[in-house]
Amino acid sequence: MIERDQINEVLKEYDLNKAKLGMIASHSALDVCDGAIEEGFETLVICQKGREKTYEQYFLAERDGNGNLVRGVVDRAIVYDTFKEIMKPENQRMLIKENALFIPNRSFSSYIGLTEIENEFKVPMVGSRNLLRTEERGEKQDYYWLLEKAGLPFPEKVERPEDINGLSIVKLHHAQKKLERGFFSASSFDEYKKKSELLLKQNVITKEDLENARIERYIIGPVFNFDFFYSPIEKSGAKVELLGVDWRFETSLDGHVRLPAPQQMELEEEQLNPEYTVCGHNSATLRESLLEKVFPLAEKYVEATQEHHPPGIIGPFCLQTCVDKDLSFFIYDVAPRVGGGTNVHMSVGHPYGNTLWRKSMSTGRRLAMEVRRAIDMDKVEEIVT
Repeated sequence: MIERDQINEVLKEYDLNKAKLGMIASHSALDVCDGAIEEGFETLVICQKGREKTYEQYFLAERDGNGNLVRGVVDRAIVYDTFKEIMKPENQRMLIKENALFIPNRSFSSYIGLTEIENEFKVPMVGSRNLLRTEERGEKQDYYWLLEKAGLPFPEKVERPEDINGLSIVKLHHAQKKLERGFFSASSFDEYKKKSELLLKQNVITKEDLENARIERYIIGPVFNFDFFYSPIEKSGAKVELLGVDWRFETSLDGHVRLPAPQQMELEEEQLNPEYTVCGHNSATLRESLLEKVFPLAEKYVEATQEHHPPGIIGPFCLQTCVDKDLSFFIYDVAPRVGGGTNVHMSVGHPYGNTLWRKSMSTGRRLAMEVRRAIDMDKVEEIVT
């Protein structure tokens, strides 16, 4: 792991009056770019050839003669053959020369690789470099380990497929769509065998991933993804902030639930098992009395990260939860960086973030505001790793 002192040495080369926010052009990049623009930063995105037009063309920034933004949010789009080219020493030096403070997102950790990010990426990152690995299920100290250490609620683990005796979900990667899910549900070992054999036959999952899959009790209830923010430099207010709540559109699951049950049972073999590929997000709010249950989840998570992975979480993080019939929350996933659904409140903000800060406050803008405050307070070294 690159030591924080090494990153702070790199930071000494920066002209922070000319700081830019940089990121991989995917996932939540538009939200971060939009927020950066609102806080007066220029933006720099790293694109992959074949999927660059969104950033290089459709949301490219246009400024007037005085530098005022007229249109778009992407000041500079750099296109490489693959995202991994960002790791080349000359490309890292370019980012440092551009005074880029890098914002990690899920595409960054997925396409670049965690070992490379931990040991070779020398650009200052706004956030927690050493927590990105906790997102990988099956790691020795993954987010389930962290949730257990924090005493936080999560769905009960089913140790073996043979132990399935009630509705459960099997969590593993999709064989073809490497960054997506090959999840499936089962209420018994027999159902597990039938569904897994069909998915193996359809090349949706692999035998190796199936053997290493996590199985857990299925929580029946709505999904709330809580977009939180932790500020290590906040002086007087609460350091933990709830900015927004989102939920997901998943294919082909959302199509299945729109069908009457008899039609679901009569689907053809290749359509029978729904897929959980996320294709979009929507915004939500929570019954106000339940907020008292939600903030302690974030507080305990923050404390656990500080104890077990110092300096702990920095900036945005997302706790993905289900709520059961008794209004109990269960955390089924954790994102120790910008959440995947924050684009739902870019530009307009979200009721919670807006209410707290008395202006349009998306995750992207809150992140940029933290960078701006850190520069003004001469505390940038406290928000980068």
